[in-house]
Amino acid sequence: MARSPSFHCTACGAAHAKWSGHCDACGAWNTIVEDAGLSTGPASKSLGTKRGRGMLLTDLATEEAPPPRTRSGLAELDRVLGGGLVPSSAVLVGGDPGIGKSTLLLQGAAAFAASGLKVIYVSGEEASAQVRMRAQRLGLGRADVKLAAETSLREILTTLEAEKPQLAIIDSIQTMWADNVDSAPGSVSQVRAAAHELTTFAKRHGISVVLVGHVTKDGQIAGPRVVEHMVDTVLYFEGERGHQFRILRAVKNRFGPADEIGVFEMTGGGLAEVANPSALFLGDRERPSPGSAVFAGIEGSRPVLCEIQALVAPTPHAQPRRSAVGWDTGRLAMILAVLEARCAIPFAGLDVYLNIAGGLRVREPAADLAVALALLSAREDVALPPQSVVFGEISLSGALRPAGQTENRLKEAAKLGFSTAIAPVAAKRTARSGMTLKSYPDLATLVGDMFGAG
Repeated sequence: MARSPSFHCTACGAAHAKWSGHCDACGAWNTIVEDAGLSTGPASKSLGTKRGRGMLLTDLATEEAPPPRTRSGLAELDRVLGGGLVPSSAVLVGGDPGIGKSTLLLQGAAAFAASGLKVIYVSGEEASAQVRMRAQRLGLGRADVKLAAETSLREILTTLEAEKPQLAIIDSIQTMWADNVDSAPGSVSQVRAAAHELTTFAKRHGISVVLVGHVTKDGQIAGPRVVEHMVDTVLYFEGERGHQFRILRAVKNRFGPADEIGVFEMTGGGLAEVANPSALFLGDRERPSPGSAVFAGIEGSRPVLCEIQALVAPTPHAQPRRSAVGWDTGRLAMILAVLEARCAIPFAGLDVYLNIAGGLRVREPAADLAVALALLSAREDVALPPQSVVFGEISLSGALRPAGQTENRLKEAAKLGFSTAIAPVAAKRTARSGMTLKSYPDLATLVGDMFGAG
């Protein structure tokens, strides 16, 4: 019996039951091709006529040794990887163009080579001479790293099989070309096929593979989401070009905690590790001024203090502006709505600007209270109490919800010289740091106490 054909779009990866000239999912034309995979029709029932070997089953009490790890010597990189590089693992690193991904991985390759690993660096975007020039600028010209400039996936896999390295870095996955896939390099089909081949090769030969991925304008790694499911670890390299700080963030890690961050500073000699990010993010902070609040946050397992800055000014436009850097604009709109509905503080006719100092991106809901107080401080032109930190989540009813790891937040704040914390009521039950804790049940009570409103 003939198999039932299936089709997919090479632009977005959407599946289709039959061929057509137009993809309904993404709107592209002439991008639908036939799959060459297994049959999905009635003929697939023949799969049951041949018995497999069966699976080895174990129980949850089975104890296995943790995977061995190789440390690079770059503490911030090792922290984000969960303690070091795991053999046979696949790591995907994404980031904006020019943010420093190639610099980070070249320094990482040299560090792993110095620790005893055989490392191959494959560049699909630059010539070998360009990579050597960067290595010389970084002082890595004598690093024991093998270098190649190639985009053919077949040639790369053949070389890796012959050389048998322990770490291979592919920069980038969007430039790889598989000759058995009928589409252009960078397309969904090519990226998916290249990622699958490299990940499978890593598992089969015991090689650790690091893939570099481009990101789209909305900050997501370009290509199908299935690539992020294939790999073991997904890292994002974040930062603003105008700032010297760079954040390496783990959003997925099968061998360690997710949301762990490593902090680097971009210097003339490359990326330098930042051992104490809180002191660095607050290093340029002068005496307290209106519109400024210090947020005691948690990034992975690390407490990080950062400054949240707000500016509120009358608008000359009919529609006031709402702009946020390093913070979700949707959550900013929610906090403004809560302030108006629950505390009777309007922001109509006012432009609102919010900035996380230092280029850090904050995703934690516990920053709600710090954002609200920074906005109120800017609107009323009143500085918050000196040497105070803020944390807590705001609900739509105006109630303040507790944040996790309260003690770690307070210890980090106390270590940096802060003496007072403004937090939800529930934080008082867990605080033992010796700091003065001002706790409030809801936002209206806090606003009335600090600003005489609400």
